[in-house]
Amino acid sequence: MGTVTSISMAPEKATVGGVEAYNRVPRVTVDFWLIKLMAVTVGETAADFLAVNMGIGLQTTTLVMMAVLVVALGLQFSRKRYVPRTYWLAVVLVSVVGTLITDNLVDTFNVPLLTTLIGCSILLAATFAAWFASEKTLSIHTIVTTQREIFYWLAILFTFALGTAVGDYIAETLGLGYLATGLLFLAIIAAIAVAHLVCKADAILTFWLAYILTRPLGASFGDLLSQPMEYGGLGLGTIVTSVLFLAVIAALVAYMTIVAPKRDDKIAVA
Repeated sequence: MGTVTSISMAPEKATVGGVEAYNRVPRVTVDFWLIKLMAVTVGETAADFLAVNMGIGLQTTTLVMMAVLVVALGLQFSRKRYVPRTYWLAVVLVSVVGTLITDNLVDTFNVPLLTTLIGCSILLAATFAAWFASEKTLSIHTIVTTQREIFYWLAILFTFALGTAVGDYIAETLGLGYLATGLLFLAIIAAIAVAHLVCKADAILTFWLAYILTRPLGASFGDLLSQPMEYGGLGLGTIVTSVLFLAVIAALVAYMTIVAPKRDDKIAVA
């Protein structure tokens, strides 16, 4: 494993074992959070559309989407740097697969949502523990090696699966409903933002907490828009909701592709 030792300018770069390397994930900016929220919403609605509306079944949908995700991640790993369209394609697909994993555990294998929630929490915690033991950091500003990127995508997958379980457990098992659940997570994320920006809470901890919780936030609002009115939704359907949010994602990726390379990003890496 190479040691990361430098401070650099945009595109984010570092020196690994004497060789210059680029950070492979984006800066954490407002547009990052916007597109991440869109991606998790699409993950919820697209998974429902493919498994239910297309009539191919949950297990078949999961296998197909896992195969597509493997191809997308192979492309992402081959870039060795952050490329918006490649990176965000992988995020959208991880969101879909993470949702499908939780749905399979609950609907196909009859694992209770609470058990699924606990299991995903353990897997995520184990990933973070192994990542920190190996790299001595969980910062996303230093994803400049393949090993760090593997840990990163594993963590992302488990955050999506966990977020799906948390959102479904509160909205459905506890009966809070989609709107109330979405507002609850919005309030929690706002509190985390205040803790970081005002109280100077640890940046890495608050980032990962917010990252996990944007999943149930987006999923709740996705369900609110797409589900029939008799189930507490607005009845737009999974097709309309998915297309709407995919259009927003495409616009944001185009913006990132044009604007991101022009940004000066000074980072301290360790």
